[in-house]
Amino acid sequence: MQVGLMVPQGWKGEYDGWQPADAWARSIELAEGAEDLGFESLWVFDHFHTVPVPTDEITFESFTMLAALAMATHRVRIGHMVVCTGFRNPGVTAKMSSTIDVISGGRFELGIGAGWKEDEWRAYGYGFPPLGERMSTFGEHLEVITRLFAPGRATYEGRYASVKDAINVPRGLQEPRIPIIVGGNGRDRTAGFAVKFADELNFVFLGPAEIAARMVTVRARCEQEGRDPATLRFSLYVRDEDVRAAGQERVDLLARFAEIGLDRIVAFPTRWSPTGDVQGSFAADCRAVGLSLAG
Repeated sequence: MQVGLMVPQGWKGEYDGWQPADAWARSIELAEGAEDLGFESLWVFDHFHTVPVPTDEITFESFTMLAALAMATHRVRIGHMVVCTGFRNPGVTAKMSSTIDVISGGRFELGIGAGWKEDEWRAYGYGFPPLGERMSTFGEHLEVITRLFAPGRATYEGRYASVKDAINVPRGLQEPRIPIIVGGNGRDRTAGFAVKFADELNFVFLGPAEIAARMVTVRARCEQEGRDPATLRFSLYVRDEDVRAAGQERVDLLARFAEIGLDRIVAFPTRWSPTGDVQGSFAADCRAVGLSLAG
């Protein structure tokens, strides 16, 4: 099981009261430190306002942040947990993703979902469509993005998205394409989109027993739809509170996630204290489980 980390960007209050330049310097420091410690990947949220309520505090934008992280690091995979697809034209999302893949030397993965944070949608002028419409839009965006990640010109005509003879050069460096991660816990449409379009399905805040059951169900769905279940990876963004404190309880939880066959977990141990010591402690607990870090 691989282990990735969220990079602090202010969304969960970790930079409340900080000066922007100081916060940015700390994020770069932690990203470089995470790579040195051997973590497999680094991730950012795609949000505009802090959570749980909007405050006048730092929240760094995700795509520009990842472009900078691509230049500051050399080995780690990088990506979103996850893009709110409704915030951008899907063709633009594909174009930005392809460029970041080149900048990073082929290390980018596109994590993407339907979006949920209503205050951001309304504040930035997107409205807030009903969930069914957001999911339908998500599906059509995946149609556009997968076509633009493929060779040749892309054409698709849908209700919520379209492209016609769209050129995406360069497509990125990875072959056959940039990996796509569908994020969300939905049993029907989200899982279905993962089976149809994605290389990985990312769950959020679920426990080991539930994840194990979900993986069985999704693999069966792959078989029903003619896809080899072995070609779909599974990952989890771990509940922040579960990885806050170092020690045996955290070690035991990491071990349970490894035992059920997850391909990757992503954690945010620096949410409450964005320091190198906190990252180092989490790396030590990962190694105590026997998880292989590259450092």
